[in-house]
Amino acid sequence: MSSRAFDELARTFVAGHRRSLVAYAEKLLGDPHLAEDIVQETFVRALPHVERLHATRGSVRGWLLTVTRNLVIDRQRRAAVRRESVSMDFAEPVVRDHVDEVLAAMDSVRLLRALSAEHREVLVHTYMRDQTLEQTAKLLGVPTGTVKSRQHYALRKLRARLEVAGQDTVTSQGRRTTVSPAVSR
Repeated sequence: MSSRAFDELARTFVAGHRRSLVAYAEKLLGDPHLAEDIVQETFVRALPHVERLHATRGSVRGWLLTVTRNLVIDRQRRAAVRRESVSMDFAEPVVRDHVDEVLAAMDSVRLLRALSAEHREVLVHTYMRDQTLEQTAKLLGVPTGTVKSRQHYALRKLRARLEVAGQDTVTSQGRRTTVSPAVSR
């Protein structure tokens, strides 16, 4: 068989079986990257015999699946002996940096100081102390509607200041959103 004919046969052979072998290896390993490595090794072992495999009447795919399974078992045995993990659970623990939290707290204090005392009081009670509008109204000695109004205008003022800075803002439902200076409310 000529080199060109062999290359074409090998390409057809790989294209016809690669997808099913990768799916099978990934199912056994649970890791798509290791599955690709195993399938590559399967083809490295099979390609020298591609002419004979192609000419036989038996199941070529069955033979390839058996080779793949054996390579997976070998890989897992080697990993067990070396006490390796076959999965991708090797990430180093994340060390938290509190700089962002400190900066956010400083920004919050600066923004709260820019509000009137009445507006600031309402936000402190409702958001920082996690009190209901009714509880805040009772503590401040004002009607619940007044607390709602103060909260609304305080949040509106904070959003306006954050829009100018192009920073994140928190909606009245407690969701975090990014506000760009070009967006108007």
